[in-house]
Amino acid sequence: MVIEWGVFLTELMSNPALVAVTLLNIGVIVVNGATDAPNAIATVVGTRCMSAKAAIIMAAVCNFFGLLVITLVSSAVANTIFHMVDFGGDHHSALIALMAAMVAIIVWGAVAWFFGIPTSQSHSLIAGLTGAAIALQGGLSGINGAEWMKVIYGILLSTFMGFGLGWLCAKVIAKCCSGADRQKSDHVFKWAQIAAGAGVAFMHGAQDGQKFMGVFVLAITLATGIGQADQMILPVWLMIFCALNMGLGTAIGGKKIIKSVGLDMVKMEKYQGFAASFAATICLIISTFGGLPVSTTHTKTTAIMGVGAAKRKSAVKWGVAVDMVKTWVLTFPGCGLLGFIVAKLFLMIV
Repeated sequence: MVIEWGVFLTELMSNPALVAVTLLNIGVIVVNGATDAPNAIATVVGTRCMSAKAAIIMAAVCNFFGLLVITLVSSAVANTIFHMVDFGGDHHSALIALMAAMVAIIVWGAVAWFFGIPTSQSHSLIAGLTGAAIALQGGLSGINGAEWMKVIYGILLSTFMGFGLGWLCAKVIAKCCSGADRQKSDHVFKWAQIAAGAGVAFMHGAQDGQKFMGVFVLAITLATGIGQADQMILPVWLMIFCALNMGLGTAIGGKKIIKSVGLDMVKMEKYQGFAASFAATICLIISTFGGLPVSTTHTKTTAIMGVGAAKRKSAVKWGVAVDMVKTWVLTFPGCGLLGFIVAKLFLMIV
């Protein structure tokens, strides 16, 4: 079943709760563009392969096509979001709880963005939805444990594979190019890194775009009562809509996060930037087609750490990395609790 644009507009004009969820989800997508998308191209800017402005434009374009192309082939990540939590029951209450989850996610992400901390909107989304679903259902019955475990698998994959592939790629390239002319190799890796950075941005669009489209489809099915979210075919108009809002967020807030990840964490050479982006792209491809919701921030950051560690441990500014880990550790309980509290409050008021 396909959700038509006209059906969405008709329901939007008659359902205030759907209007609120739509506007809040747009806000979450914009915040994601400001906080997550810039990590895809942070190393390209950090190694002076591209200017920040050009890299942000590239990220926005690649986000758009990544979301469109990959979703036409596979919607595995969106399906995981559909099944991960239970917003069933009374449709009006479910929409209110979903609205509360969006509020919690925006508040959490905006605070992180203000302080320049590359937090994960993906993890915030998962935590906020989980907290709101628990509040709605009155307990852990609001969580589908088997599907939620895919989140844990995604964290483990992005952490260990990101770090390991980053370390391995950097080691292999350094050994193979040890006798190469420095100027020529820098020129080659400049363009290789731009291509790899585009690859990360492309897969970021597929990963995160599907998560937010999943929220839209969930909201529409709850508002209309027609079918289940996992029975819906993700429409092209929704892909375009989400991609445009993500690109807007990247343009607005990109430079601040680029500095934190691309410049503050580790000083890299061009071949190292390529290694980090290549490793992150491979991780994102595997997780996206495997239906594992992962964080682009998490994946790219651990890849950067692996590349830095391949050179020497002191090459990584571990203090910056520790701050990021603290943020990730706090996101699930913090944003989840916020989603729970806001949902309980909204359900009492509305």
